[in-house]
Amino acid sequence: MGIHLITGAGSGIGAAVAAAFAARGEELWLLARDEARARELRARFPDSRTVAADLSEPASIRARLTADALPERLDSLVHAAGVVESGRVDESSATVWQDTLAVNLVAPAELTGLLLPALRKGRGHVVFVNSGAGVHAPPRLSAYAASKFGLKALAESLRAEEYAHGVRVTTVYPGETDTPMQVKLHDQFGLPYAPQDHMRPASVAAAVVMALDLPQDATMSDLMLRPGC
Repeated sequence: MGIHLITGAGSGIGAAVAAAFAARGEELWLLARDEARARELRARFPDSRTVAADLSEPASIRARLTADALPERLDSLVHAAGVVESGRVDESSATVWQDTLAVNLVAPAELTGLLLPALRKGRGHVVFVNSGAGVHAPPRLSAYAASKFGLKALAESLRAEEYAHGVRVTTVYPGETDTPMQVKLHDQFGLPYAPQDHMRPASVAAAVVMALDLPQDATMSDLMLRPGC
């Protein structure tokens, strides 16, 4: 039975990954922003364990997540949490940039660094749920795209640094997925929303699980997903 820590398990892709592992009887550790959110996650995934830390305040993560509150060994760390705000460069405030980079880039780096001893012990696997915006920056999403380009760089450096320790790293780039974030973006862009035109979170989760299930001698370093027919 694997041990997996997942961020963003409250909705969207993160929730779908948690559900996929729960269905297999895997041990789940779910990160929540506060204890109220942690209770919601435990109600949804009764056999899970939760830890609380606010990803919008990366500098507080190490203080909030003490060693005795974390698993000693991890098979995977799945970064699925993320935020987005649309806006042209001349419309986006420094606060939007700072908040976006904090949650989407700085917090994953800080959390990964904290959990590396457990990942090394388990010869584990780090999965970064990125975005199509992590390889092609669209208009009105400069802060979000910048955070995702940075996340790609983080994954590449981490992969090179941790190869000798047997820690694998995968970046998943989902296209349009039927999540609350996608609904929000369509609303901000004034576009109609049709769920059937998007991938289901469960489909992206299946790809994440597939990458994690590869034998130890292989790594799926980058995985691009797009809505199918």
